[in-house]
Amino acid sequence: MFTATDFIPKKYTSTIENGNFEWSAPSNIALVKYWGKKDNQIPANPSVSFTLNNCKTITKLGFEKRENQNSFSFDLLFEGKPKEDFKPKIQKFLERIEVYLPFLKDYHFTIDTQNTFPHSSGIASSASGMAALAMNFMSLEKALNPEMTDEYFYQKASFLARLGSGSACRSTKGNVVVWGNQANIQGSTDLYGVEFPYTIHENFKNYQDTILLVDKGEKQVSSTVGHDLMHNHPYAERRFAQAHENLDQLIAIFESGNLDEFIKVVESEALTLHAMMMTSMPYFILMKPNTLQIINAIWKFRNETQIPVCFTLDAGANVHVLYPENVSEKVLQFIQDELVVFCQNGQYICDQIGDGAMKR
Repeated sequence: MFTATDFIPKKYTSTIENGNFEWSAPSNIALVKYWGKKDNQIPANPSVSFTLNNCKTITKLGFEKRENQNSFSFDLLFEGKPKEDFKPKIQKFLERIEVYLPFLKDYHFTIDTQNTFPHSSGIASSASGMAALAMNFMSLEKALNPEMTDEYFYQKASFLARLGSGSACRSTKGNVVVWGNQANIQGSTDLYGVEFPYTIHENFKNYQDTILLVDKGEKQVSSTVGHDLMHNHPYAERRFAQAHENLDQLIAIFESGNLDEFIKVVESEALTLHAMMMTSMPYFILMKPNTLQIINAIWKFRNETQIPVCFTLDAGANVHVLYPENVSEKVLQFIQDELVVFCQNGQYICDQIGDGAMKR
């Protein structure tokens, strides 16, 4: 297991003047939710997520050696066009990671990024975006230090991604990823995400996630503000303990393949996340009326058909419909017949578990 100090390089053995790398990194959906953080993007509780496959960010990093090394120098393009309003977030990210990547001021960077999912689709792109950028920076560091091991490469990439967006550390490698220190999960740490190290039953292989786009607008409350509201939250300590308990339950559930128990944990976690928002001060509700319509329709359908389909939610109104691959046909028919009517412009995205970031 690496410490933060292990990620501060001693010295580089190679040089590189210019070039480019390109990586894609996917979004992820947490089953046990991370809500509340300490300084330096350290989570207040552990989380576990399914890595998605289709919803991803593709980022090309061009770099060129330069003389003036007093500041960071970069251009930011989104879908080929300059995107000035993203620049402060990247600037802050570079400031946070400079101690771990001391070459950052030596180059001018061109960061050209695009998403495979529609812009403003209500899917958080900070996780996939920061993960893709971290992978590119690690490719450059590996060019400067060719002896770097794969294990170090991926765990440092996850560590760096976390400093840009907490959940981004779960988007670099693996299909089921744990982030946060959990006594019963070997190798787990608050510093970066790790691949879930234990048995995963066939039931969860190639699990499906259909994302129902209920509301494609900007969230009224940013995740950063939401996390901060956990500091004086009356139920925070009990919530953090519950996350540990639910993660322990999932260890056994992943091994046994018990879908009924999986559904209980996952839906309870989603509702708990939103309960924390509704009971903070100030309080807020990110669910929309159509979110509740979808949840009730899923419960009714599951009850009547015994098909193991369930929902989870991020910090927003959209609904992730989770189900095993072998019931895909029936669930997709149900979505088209009964749930699409609750989606904005009838939009939804079909996704499934993927493997993490890929070099292009």
